[in-house]
Amino acid sequence: MDGSRIAETPVTALDVPEELIRRFASRAAESDRLGEIGFDNLSDLHEAGYLGLTLPASRGGKSITLRQITRIVSQVAKGDPSTALILAMQYLQTVAILLSDTWPDDVRNEVIDSIVNSGALVNALRVEPELGTPARGGIPATRVRREGDRYFLSGRKIFSTGSSALHWGVVWGATEEETPRIGQILVPLSLPGVRIEKSWHQLGMRATGSDTIIFEAVEIPERYLINFHESGQNPETPVLATWHTVVIPALYNAIAHSAREWLIGFLEGRVPTALGRPLSTLPRFHAVIGEIDGLLLTNQALLDFALAKAENQTISLTEAGQIKRLVTENAIAAVARAVEVTGNPGLSQDNPLERHYRNVLCGRIHTPQADAVLEGAGREGFSVFRSKTED
Repeated sequence: MDGSRIAETPVTALDVPEELIRRFASRAAESDRLGEIGFDNLSDLHEAGYLGLTLPASRGGKSITLRQITRIVSQVAKGDPSTALILAMQYLQTVAILLSDTWPDDVRNEVIDSIVNSGALVNALRVEPELGTPARGGIPATRVRREGDRYFLSGRKIFSTGSSALHWGVVWGATEEETPRIGQILVPLSLPGVRIEKSWHQLGMRATGSDTIIFEAVEIPERYLINFHESGQNPETPVLATWHTVVIPALYNAIAHSAREWLIGFLEGRVPTALGRPLSTLPRFHAVIGEIDGLLLTNQALLDFALAKAENQTISLTEAGQIKRLVTENAIAAVARAVEVTGNPGLSQDNPLERHYRNVLCGRIHTPQADAVLEGAGREGFSVFRSKTED
């Protein structure tokens, strides 16, 4: 799969039907309240053929591109952003498997067949309690132990988006050797010794099921031990890292659009007795909508810029990280402004704006985080300056 290829299928040809988006939206409040994955949503996506769209046409997919992934994920996020995040991880991890030159063909085909035949979901399981995100370096505590010709996996992964809905986990782990090697372990999550601990008690994105997955001496077939390397090497391709920093902020930008739509409807329908006309007739609220629209227009420009450069493989990881940070912060600011001007109704659990605000705040936690983005951009700026002065 070529990350630079322009879409062969028109983007709009794969748009998520409005009826499906409305169905997701009708379930979102209950899923959020319960903190449970929207399994009905995932089933609907499978039946509609969306789970395998990144696969090549020869395998039942559409070979959808970054632009199409971003659009589909954004549309699903307008209905239920938690479902959209699980779908985004499905797309990104499937692309990673397709692009990898280290995955054995038989293992790759096994994953692809499961997606085609049963709608199997896959996600990377990387974050650990002590280590945190692997993007900041370190050796994982999750280990593979060899006993003769058998291999056993032990450890735990937190923030495992999709958890109980996943069929496959691509686990980031290390070997139990004097000099540990780090790599990917493909784990069918139905194996004995795998269990899920309910630990996702977050403020927002509560229906992602991002719980802790625990591995207790899980026997792993040798063919599932993939891409092991010395510590310090990054198995993720630059293309995938860039795609991640475009798709994820686009999801949170979609939440801000949902908040805007609710706010406009609220202002149109709210007619205070003393005023005798809708709040939408007041200039102060026109200015608020204009302010929000300015933030969202900026986001659209940033995302269009990122997509165009990513398609031509000319975007740097520094640029992609900055776009992720800026789009996320603009989305948060837009929803915060809507909450600010609506008072109690905006903070009421009876209205979706309160949920949109909690959800959009979670955009900050995704890699790369703002401090790492800014520090990296600053280092690059000084490096460029020094190189020019030395010439």
